[in-house]
Amino acid sequence: MSTTHLVMFRVSRTLSDEDREAFVHAFERALTGIPTIRDVKVGRRVVLGAGYDAGMESYDYMATLDFDSAADLRAYLEHPVHQELGARFFASVEAALVYDFDTVPGARLRELID
Repeated sequence: MSTTHLVMFRVSRTLSDEDREAFVHAFERALTGIPTIRDVKVGRRVVLGAGYDAGMESYDYMATLDFDSAADLRAYLEHPVHQELGARFFASVEAALVYDFDTVPGARLRELID
């Protein structure tokens, strides 16, 4: 079992180019400076016209950060480089959802819901 940190967010419409660049730089610095991160994916929302699109609050971006364990995620959250990223993140977004999940490959769903 591993642990995934899921972040969905909407960047502030009033964010300056300079502050946007500082936010991206802080994210990139976290990726290279915090050794417990195993994998990272980022994405931009795609609206396909599916039934669920209409009823959901919109978050334009997402990031998933994977860790080998909850302890590794805690080390990431407590790392000084993450402290900078967190400050930049909350100064840069107008809305966000952040969740942590224990994760397994999809074929092992039964282990989580039994």
